[in-house]
Amino acid sequence: MSPDVPRHVALSLASAVLALSVNLSIALAQRAEPSPSRAIVAFVDAHNAEALALVERLVNINSGTWNFDGVREVGRVLRAELDGLGFRTEWMDGAPWQRAGHLVAERAGKPGSPRVLLIGHLDTVFERDSPFQTFERVGRTEARGPGLIDMKGGDVVMLQALRALAAAGVLNELTVAVVMTGDEEAPGRPLAASRAALVNAARGALAAIGFEDGPGDPRFAVTSRRGTASWTLRVSAATAHSSQVFRSDIGPGAIFEASRILNGFRERLAGEEHLTFNPGIIVGGTDAQHVPAEARGTAAGKDNVVAANAVVTGDLRALSREQFDRAKRAMAEVTSASLPHTKGTLTFDDGYPPMAPTEGNARLLELYSRVSEGLTLGRVAAVNPDRAGAADVSFAAGVASMAIDGAGLMGRDGHTPQETADLTTLPTQTKRAAVLLLRLARGDKMR
Repeated sequence: MSPDVPRHVALSLASAVLALSVNLSIALAQRAEPSPSRAIVAFVDAHNAEALALVERLVNINSGTWNFDGVREVGRVLRAELDGLGFRTEWMDGAPWQRAGHLVAERAGKPGSPRVLLIGHLDTVFERDSPFQTFERVGRTEARGPGLIDMKGGDVVMLQALRALAAAGVLNELTVAVVMTGDEEAPGRPLAASRAALVNAARGALAAIGFEDGPGDPRFAVTSRRGTASWTLRVSAATAHSSQVFRSDIGPGAIFEASRILNGFRERLAGEEHLTFNPGIIVGGTDAQHVPAEARGTAAGKDNVVAANAVVTGDLRALSREQFDRAKRAMAEVTSASLPHTKGTLTFDDGYPPMAPTEGNARLLELYSRVSEGLTLGRVAAVNPDRAGAADVSFAAGVASMAIDGAGLMGRDGHTPQETADLTTLPTQTKRAAVLLLRLARGDKMR
């Protein structure tokens, strides 16, 4: 030590040099060994062409809900991909609910790893007789095809996110369940059977994530969805010559009574937030028949005969079970206040349950949004539930601790021959999903 340098100064200089050396070593190590999130992003960018090729392959397999062979073929393709990632896969035959079936898969992570449920579906609304059958590029960043965004593109986003986690060496940090239903567009009955796989897979899950396209806009995701129910109103009445309508011993007939009831529904319930009710079919006359399996009806009668029968069918949508119950009670009260010599009966068939907004769902959205911001893809907000239809995630949302939907490929005009995908969202949605899964595995401890 130089006699001109005080001992305490020399020690401070030595400490500073050591700290600089340590920090430099850490920086070099981080540069040499990319963090999992950077490895995920690099994988997605490097393999996006493969992902798009798989999307095209799946879209070109017709899998309308009633094309059981096509649904099974899409399931076989995706099953092979999941097998390659080490999942234990199973095809659940859909005969008990009169559909093709579901693809169910699970991959156990290391002991204590959190469980997540990823949700997709294999079927589309475009059956074998649809003229809309093939994938087509319509520009540098767009493509059109049946089921492209609803939801074969979302299935590939899910699969590619899992591949990215595997490539980054972190897939074992999660226990992952995958359920891809074969009848999302026309669910089999009974629902308790056709959705049992979803409910079972959601048990014990930290999160359930749906890969539908949601609102079709990557700035939004779905934290709540309205549930659905169908209803049938049947009215019978006294019949007579039309010149005697409204007589005290005859009454107004079935069509007037059905009209009174429908208008009563409107007066009691129209305008309530998140609640809708829509009469879709009405038939009435001397004879009225409704054929539910064919979504059609027939009626016969004459202008000079008071109608004896009427049948109306419709749907009901609400954001919570409580809202459903209130609406059903109000509709039943209106129906029971019958005009003279008429009788109305109202029945309900519950469909998809509501995905009510919860604190857990909001927390998961916030984490998803922070992931998106970290990837410089912008914030993600909750879409208005009135813009989101029913989806399979609703069956899992009340079982898993938290849930979101709308993590899939984005686009527009779903369910129409103009169904179009924004292909730039294939890699960006994949990155969001993969890094979200990593965050769920590691919490805030990941770098």
